[in-house]
Amino acid sequence: MEPQKNGYVYLIGAGPGDPGLITVRGRECISLADVVIYDYLAHPGLLEFAGPGAELIYAGKIGGAHNREQGQINDMLVEKAQAGKVVARLKGGDPFIFGRGGEECEVLAAAGIPFEVVPGVTAGSGATAYAGIPLTHRDFTTSVTFVTGHESPAREVSGIDWPCLGRGNGTLVFYMGIKNLAGITENLMAHGRPADTPVALIRWGTRPEQEVLIGTLADIGERAQKAVFRAPAITVVGDVVRLRDRLRWFDTLPLFGVGILVTRATDQAGAFSRILRGYGARVVECPAIAVTRPEDFTGLDEAIRSLSGFDWVVLTSANGVKAFFDRLYHLGFDSRALGSCRAAVVGPGTAEALAAHGIRPDLIPGGYRAEGVVEAFAALDALGKRCLWPRGDRARDVIRLGLEKLGMEVEAPVAYRTVMPDSLPADALEDLEKRRIHCISFTSSSTVSNLAALVGENRLLHLLEGVAVASIGPITSDACRDLGLRVDMEPHDSTIEALAGEIAAFFSSRRD
Repeated sequence: MEPQKNGYVYLIGAGPGDPGLITVRGRECISLADVVIYDYLAHPGLLEFAGPGAELIYAGKIGGAHNREQGQINDMLVEKAQAGKVVARLKGGDPFIFGRGGEECEVLAAAGIPFEVVPGVTAGSGATAYAGIPLTHRDFTTSVTFVTGHESPAREVSGIDWPCLGRGNGTLVFYMGIKNLAGITENLMAHGRPADTPVALIRWGTRPEQEVLIGTLADIGERAQKAVFRAPAITVVGDVVRLRDRLRWFDTLPLFGVGILVTRATDQAGAFSRILRGYGARVVECPAIAVTRPEDFTGLDEAIRSLSGFDWVVLTSANGVKAFFDRLYHLGFDSRALGSCRAAVVGPGTAEALAAHGIRPDLIPGGYRAEGVVEAFAALDALGKRCLWPRGDRARDVIRLGLEKLGMEVEAPVAYRTVMPDSLPADALEDLEKRRIHCISFTSSSTVSNLAALVGENRLLHLLEGVAVASIGPITSDACRDLGLRVDMEPHDSTIEALAGEIAAFFSSRRD
């Protein structure tokens, strides 16, 4: 259903932690909302799907330290909807599995407010899957039971059927049961479950911070105390826990648990971050550079209007492609304006960006540096040819000077500027200070110099002590060394895919 004009509420299951587990419908509903009210267990990355003007309200509840009581949350849902707002209520896991979603729906129904429930992946299935524990298996059990480990304090008598749970052999999944772990294990053993029944505790399931502790009903309580194992966690009881050694996959990924600081521009970090997360990394984005418009479009506009007079256009980055075509379209042209003008690009990433506009490059020089462009043209009949090079304001002048030496006429208007942001995300600096970052990646020399300027050279060197440094290529590596950093990783190919692979190989070898 689509929202009504007089207010509407979506109760959305935010999943167990990994933001990639949000449903397609859930993501869509977040984007429709005027107000997003989110829980402690809803991954903050999901807020990026909200519209730019959406009001974001934290309503987290952590055992004993509630930001808002449930009654206050109920009142807020009604208040916002009655004001004509579309509300997205983001709840960890699934709204109707120990999420108090039923209570919130009752309040909305009583107030006459229309709502939709969007199911989510519950921790019982999500966290166990990421831990390599199948809830059912034909060789072990054909049933699974979800049980709350934290009953309502208003109950004088437990509503849990301990005799039934103790006698059965099905898998048991207890939510919110770490504080009551001793009572859970004692009750199960007292009602027939063998003391050597395997137990798994899964904390922060599906996230790079995931922790798994294995034991039995007899000793898991003592093990949890020694490990200082804390909530949020679920408890899994049953013989299927024995399969974890063979089926675990998430916490064996090469970058599992590795904190990586990504310094790319905000609008470019996403692709690189996704690749790193695919390797299991905990990615912290800290944009040390931003891409913006040139101060004056005159030179670029004149070149675009006279494209028919150029033999070549050279594009050295995805930024250059975007800036060039954005301006081309702004002036009322499209890709046909290139006519017989041939295109040269640096690297497969730039070629891919160009292909999005329906154009295949005529020349891809070997290597990923400006010098490679000059070498490639030296092998061609370049004398007297006209070349357009839409460049960044900080680009080295190697291409223009090198091509002019070959007898080419080069126009090099500024198509975009790279600037230093006003500040850095506070959470990124906090992660550095608390030593939660194991690797920092630099994808241009500007990200190195900008980060040093924003943090301070001496402070940055101190924060990066013991942190592995990954650089995308030789120019960036030189900037790192000039600052006093040791470069631990530099891929042969200067692409984000190659850089991510190099980081994965580096940490895999350390783990081995």
